[in-house]
This record gives sequence, structure tokens and C-alpha cells, in this order.
Amino acid sequence: MLRIHFTGNDLAGVRTAARPDVLWETILSFHRLRDRRGPVVYGEWRSEVRTRLGGETRLLAALIPSRGYFPDFLTPAEGLHGLDEGLQAIRATDPGRLRGELSLLAADRSGGRTVPHSLRALADGGAEPFDRLVGALRGYHRAVVEPYWPHVRARVEADRARRGRALLDGGADELLASLPPTLRWRAPVLEADYPVDRDVHLDGRGLLLQPSYFCRGTPVVLRDPALPPVLVYPVTHGEAPTVRAPGGSSLAKLVGQTRSAVLHAIGDGGTTSELARRAGVSMASASQHAGVLREAGLIATLRHGNAVLHTLTPLGAALLGGARQKKVDLRCYARNGPVTS
Repeated sequence: MLRIHFTGNDLAGVRTAARPDVLWETILSFHRLRDRRGPVVYGEWRSEVRTRLGGETRLLAALIPSRGYFPDFLTPAEGLHGLDEGLQAIRATDPGRLRGELSLLAADRSGGRTVPHSLRALADGGAEPFDRLVGALRGYHRAVVEPYWPHVRARVEADRARRGRALLDGGADELLASLPPTLRWRAPVLEADYPVDRDVHLDGRGLLLQPSYFCRGTPVVLRDPALPPVLVYPVTHGEAPTVRAPGGSSLAKLVGQTRSAVLHAIGDGGTTSELARRAGVSMASASQHAGVLREAGLIATLRHGNAVLHTLTPLGAALLGGARQKKVDLRCYARNGPVTS
């Protein structure tokens, strides 16, 4: 069981990440690549990416075991800003911290066996081992995550919009209560299923909620309590605003295939650029279809600075809800094995 303890200041400091974190997605995708669970969501992806992989997986496998602890330095906060920034932060890891985290990894995985040479070389320092690690992470990311990044980003944005709506409706309490079922808000403690018994005290630092496409089942937190608190949790996989409605659906027949996709993409709200990414259309097309949906009374549009925010009206929500009731739910409810950091 994981228990995250909040104070009043922590509740005021809860926030949802503005975008997917490239390094969390990269590291967690390595877990998804090696397990067989979640075939509906990850099965086709696994088949596609395995043909592109080379020797980079050998070094990553030494650092990222199939379950249990993996070092915190692999997921620095800079990963939220992009791959280059994240890799630079990894390269700049303090040597003392690096040796400490690698020692934890070795103790957790070796059980007295010999520590892999790749880990010993990294712990000894020097530019060459870091060059190999950064090269392996970059090559793996380009083969496995980068081609799917628009889809990953769209799913995370949709989840963020859902949490934002909960925050507006009921504040931090409603936001925390809206998280996936594996997380349970029992004020002032957020509980989660976890492979070990652990208490995290935020102590006024707040909490960053990081929705993740490749996180599955069990949420993930950093092991080092001195690092800024972050909770990585899985987005909901199933019928989502990022997926175009099937061509034979009643909603698509009524309003047209592309317009149906834009209406699905609005979900709990989004800007025109977010709708375009989620629906897989151009900005101009998203804007045009949003205008038609607005004139029909299905969405409302509010200007915020240089952007506009589109939300469903009650009529639009009712129309979308009626279409969803007729579709087969293909969500995969299989439970994830333990993954901690």
C-alpha cells in the first residue's frame, strides 16, 4: 500500500503536468515492451517496435529491471520539457547520487550475484559510460516512443482536461477523487495499491500529478523522499476522444466522420490545436468543424488570451453519450505487475 499524506498547503500545491514526460514514457514503455499484459492497448505496438530495436536494450535492461526499483536519475524533472533537456539532466547527475542509486539497484536486483559490468562502469564515472547510456536512451526512444508521440500526447492531454474539469467543479478534493480507481482519496491521505508498504509525506511541497500512457495499473513514485514529489499514474485506455469514431457509428452517420471525430476529441475541453492533434486533422479543419458544432449548439467556445477553449454543451454531451452507449467497450482491465521507482 502507498499512502501519500497531504497538509493544507499540499492541497493548494496539487497540479497536473501540462504534457507527457518524455523520459517517464520512455522508461515505462520498456516495462510494457517486456510484459504480455494489456494486448488490446499495447499488443500491436509491441509487434511493430520489436522489429526496430537493436543493442540499446541490453544496457537499458541492466538499469531497468522488469519489476522493482529503477534509479530516480533516469526520470529527472527536465523530461517534461523534451528529450534533449531530459538527457542533459541525466548526463549532469551528481556522481555521489549516481553511485548511491546504482548501489540501491544492485542490492535490489543482485541478491549477492555479480553486478553487471555496465552498471559498474557507469558508477565509476567518466564520459564514455554516460555517452553509451544517453545514446541507448535516445535510440530506444526514437524507435519505440517517438513514432507514437502524437497519440501519447493526445491521451495525456485528454486526461489532463478531465482532471482540470474536476478541479474547477470541486477543487483539489474533487481532483484527487477523480483519479483512476487504483488511487483512493481518503482525506488527508491518497492511497494506492503498491508492491511495498510506503508512506510519502509531502510536507508542504505539493504534488505533481503526471498522467502517463505507458504506466499501467500501479502508479509510480520516486524513491528518494528529498526529490520534488511526483505521482505517475495511468491514463484510461479504452474509447477515448483521441480515437476517431468508427465509420459505421450512428454519430458519424449523423454529423459526418471528421466532425464526429472532432466532437469526440473535445471530451472535457480543449483548444483548437489540441482538437486537431486528438482528431488527427489540420488546425484549419478543426477550427472549421468546431465552428459548425458551435452553431449547432453542441459546443461552447471561450477565448482565453490568444487561444480558445472548446467545451461540450449539455446537448453535445447527451449526443456523444448516446453514441458511446452503442459501442463495445474494449478496455483492458488486466492488473499490472509491480513496478516501483
